[in-house]
Amino acid sequence: MSSKSNQAEERTVIVIGGGLGGLSAAIRLAKKGFAVSLFERSSTVGGKCRVENLGGYSFDTGPSLLTLPAVYRDLFLKTGAPLESEITLSPVDPAFEYHFASGKRLTLPNASRAGVTEAIENTFGEERAKEWVALMNRAEAMWDVSREPFVESELRGFLPLLRRPGFLRSLKIISPFTSLRTMAKRHLNAPELITLIDRYATYTGSDPRKAPAVLLTIAYIEQIFGAWHIEGGIGELSSALERRAKDLGVDIHLNSEVRSITTSKNRATGIILHNGEEFMATHIISNVDAEFTYEKLLAHSSKGIRERRKIKRATPSFSGFYLLLGLKGRDANQRHHTVSFPENYDAEFDSLFKSFTPVSDPTLYICSPRDLSMSPSAQHESWFVLVNAPRHNGNSKDRVGFDWRAPGVAQHYSEHLVDLLEARGLLDRSRIETLTYRSPADIEELFNAPGGSIYGKSSNGASAAFNRASNRSPIEGLYLVGGSAHPGGGVPLVGISGEIVANAISSAPSK
Repeated sequence: MSSKSNQAEERTVIVIGGGLGGLSAAIRLAKKGFAVSLFERSSTVGGKCRVENLGGYSFDTGPSLLTLPAVYRDLFLKTGAPLESEITLSPVDPAFEYHFASGKRLTLPNASRAGVTEAIENTFGEERAKEWVALMNRAEAMWDVSREPFVESELRGFLPLLRRPGFLRSLKIISPFTSLRTMAKRHLNAPELITLIDRYATYTGSDPRKAPAVLLTIAYIEQIFGAWHIEGGIGELSSALERRAKDLGVDIHLNSEVRSITTSKNRATGIILHNGEEFMATHIISNVDAEFTYEKLLAHSSKGIRERRKIKRATPSFSGFYLLLGLKGRDANQRHHTVSFPENYDAEFDSLFKSFTPVSDPTLYICSPRDLSMSPSAQHESWFVLVNAPRHNGNSKDRVGFDWRAPGVAQHYSEHLVDLLEARGLLDRSRIETLTYRSPADIEELFNAPGGSIYGKSSNGASAAFNRASNRSPIEGLYLVGGSAHPGGGVPLVGISGEIVANAISSAPSK
């Protein structure tokens, strides 16, 4: 693969972007004998999955827990040594503590349906617990019928699904035209538990009033497969993937930003870097945001017009605003994951999807790992505090959002969030030793994510899955992985997207 080659050698792959999806695809293909080169614009791989170190404090500034670890156990086992030979996994128990505006608190154990039911019964009563069990039974049925065709397989349109035996019965179980909020209200009578279910829409940057009911499966997955922490931070998974990739011969180029994807006769042929270097390959994988891929990297090509239009039809996910707090002292009662809900959750989603303004009274998510390696000493804590935030729009005329670069806006909002943490009894600000904040504008700049959308496109609407970028592009030899492509965002799903693409390439006929 070089700028002097007119034609790439067979079984060569270029991966654009070193996020978890791109690394997963690269590793699987290298194991199958492909010559793989990966180009990453920043100085490290991992994309949003990374650990940031500030003044002796360490923070997971992307994913803050691992679910479905089987995805990565399978990857590591099939490409060499087991996952646990590279990282130390530990269950997060209790998994979550929820604070509701009513004053009630709910602490959920890790990986235990029976334990969750008992916790709900102790807080809300026996009848409410029975309602929860019925809803989770429905979530289990949804997972059983959606896992293989909608998650683990390449999604190539509605008609192939329609031809599958039993598909219509599966549709009835999934209820694609029923929203997550509506499904929750059909089963639950405790407002707090409806709010808890609403939160699962935010895992995909979506609105529970519009997102499909099938997102219930996230709640089921958490209860069955658990929430896991990686010693040193979830970002250590990126380092483990990088080591495995190098062991298998993947050629990783850091600080190498791709300017464009080259094509010839509707086939991807290679890439051109910003410094003008050109590299050729028989297969190109983009782990860059799908919108950026089609609008920027393929700006010269008309073959992606249909895919561009499809992506434009989907509602972008919202973004996030986060604080990195280094705290003096350690609270023995502080949970690994704490979620504090506002009084009016609908107002939060209206701000995110209607007025596109910072949420004045947002849900506060706190991740405070009980991991001594992530703080300067046993007498300090590292807090990652995340709130949902509208996308950044800057000066773009064709994008809705909020201008997070306006003078003083981000700093003022960070101060507002500290005030809220104190007002809700979650933090004594005198403990703050270091404070850093990141706005949606920062997320956009760091990850080439349009508007700072964390999850690419949202799951709003029954057709959301079909409006997400396909793994196989309309340009032959070009594939997409990562959170903006099928099957969606989140650590497990992007790993699955890497497997889907690796399988598609390895089964493709030689050219």
